Amino acid sequence: MNNEQIKAYIEENNIQKIKFAFADIDGVLRGKVIHTKKFVEGLQSGYGFCDVVFGWDSNDACYDNVQLTGWHTGYPDKLCRIDLNTLRTIPWQDNIPFFLADYSDPDGTALPACPRSLLKKIVKECTDLGYHAEFAQEFEWFNFRETPQSINDKQFTNINTLTPGMFGYSILRTSENSEFYYDLFNLLTQFNIPIEGLHTETGPGVYEAAIAHDEVLAAADKAVLFKTAVKEIAYKHGIMASFMAKWTETLPGCSGHIHQSLWSPDKTDNLFYNADDANKMSELHKHYLAGQLYCMPHLLPMYAPTINSYKRLVEGAWAPTTITWGVDNRTTALRVINTTPGYTRLETRIPGSDTNPYLAIAAALASGLYGIKNKLALNIAPTVGNGYQDKKNGVLASNLYDASIAMQNSAIAKELFGEGFVEHFTQTRLWEHRQYAKHVTDWELKRYFEII
Repeated sequence: MNNEQIKAYIEENNIQKIKFAFADIDGVLRGKVIHTKKFVEGLQSGYGFCDVVFGWDSNDACYDNVQLTGWHTGYPDKLCRIDLNTLRTIPWQDNIPFFLADYSDPDGTALPACPRSLLKKIVKECTDLGYHAEFAQEFEWFNFRETPQSINDKQFTNINTLTPGMFGYSILRTSENSEFYYDLFNLLTQFNIPIEGLHTETGPGVYEAAIAHDEVLAAADKAVLFKTAVKEIAYKHGIMASFMAKWTETLPGCSGHIHQSLWSPDKTDNLFYNADDANKMSELHKHYLAGQLYCMPHLLPMYAPTINSYKRLVEGAWAPTTITWGVDNRTTALRVINTTPGYTRLETRIPGSDTNPYLAIAAALASGLYGIKNKLALNIAPTVGNGYQDKKNGVLASNLYDASIAMQNSAIAKELFGEGFVEHFTQTRLWEHRQYAKHVTDWELKRYFEII
């Protein structure tokens, strides 16, 4: 839609208010509901938000180590701009019109901290190279018989899962909460997030959903919206949904795998497929995969952005720990899927469900394009068998601090995303580590309080 078409749509449907949001550096949606008059007035000029939205963490604590904004700037307004192509209505909120927004100046200069603007930049590079990128992110998450108030009152202890026991791909478990289960499928589809598959995973109350693939920016939009939409639908059923990477050490973590392929501009040819290759992989696919392998240690915080992310990236927990790839191998960091020409793709398995989809997808696409532009050879042989034991090409950093320092000092990261983004993002990750490092945990109390 253009401005005139959206104005006509508002008048024809007698719309009085609209809702819009943007993703902050953690992928958390921040937004508001505004009157349609204000909406129309801001279509050209934008909508002001205090730029503290990029100057605080996921708990609204202000950073003291970033230059973009802070007490030193006075926290002025920054203008976000709505993308009219993201129009959808929210079926569980009386079909209020909803839009996504991002931050850029009128001349197109992006705010370094804006994740969606960063991905748009990488998508343009991909298009300029002559490729159409198809992406999809899939998510696992746990559901609980809790409310925000109840879990807070219990201080996040004795949490009640939606269902008991380990029962992956269960038809029985979903029938127990069928209204919630089918609301997820139906309402998400109505919200223009079509679901290819929805099922239980192994663990009490854990679901997995695969979102239908789409053009890369649209796919990232759907992934960002999916997480908040699931939480809102769950609330209506007295359920809490959590996208933590790993909420307890006794159960598997929650993944956010990214599926991707490059196509001809008219979307008729999958450029990753070559029928004559032993692994059905084109040279383009091999360059792309080599780029991801090469860039992986430089960009790890974009795939694993929280302290908790690294509790999931441990051996034997269905998440990778080594710089590896394989054909249909779920123990490696990168998995090639080559079942049919149309569905030949690469699955990046490092991301957990706690990722900011814009940043994780930007990292995957930018590093793949780096391999193509530099014609990187795929010199690493595919791992056959246990990827956890295949350490000859290196291992992933085991904590957020080490990963963030590596990215902060990386010339590759700055080449791909610019110094402004890398400096801001890595400082926010180092801040996250500082908040964790000063906190006294229950584990420390139980271990040291009496005995030491």
